[in-house]
Amino acid sequence: MPPDLRIRALGQIAQPVVDLARATAFYRGVLGLEFLLDVPRMAFFRLGDTRLMLAASEDEPRASGTILYLSVDDLESSCEGLEGRGVELDQDPTLVADMGDHELWMAFFKDSEGNQLALMAEKAKS
Repeated sequence: MPPDLRIRALGQIAQPVVDLARATAFYRGVLGLEFLLDVPRMAFFRLGDTRLMLAASEDEPRASGTILYLSVDDLESSCEGLEGRGVELDQDPTLVADMGDHELWMAFFKDSEGNQLALMAEKAKS
């Protein structure tokens, strides 16, 4: 790798969607992400320091293998909040890794377009 190439961070990620209006409503209303703007066939949201671009696909999106892991402080109450908004969890909060000084917990669900998402929380050990 050239010595002058220093990637600093992930700036933007694209999520394919079938129905842009439905997906925008999900990410804006259900997940509560900060809406930035929309242009033909795309909608943009702020996700921390990263932009999330919903991109309408001409064809049915194929599973890309990419999962968006959304970091939360309180996994249980965040899951309850999702369920209260009509989202069905694919997997309830589960301990996935003991990181030594803390534990990594995750819960999985799908967006309005069938894309896999996860909530994740790092919990201090008691």
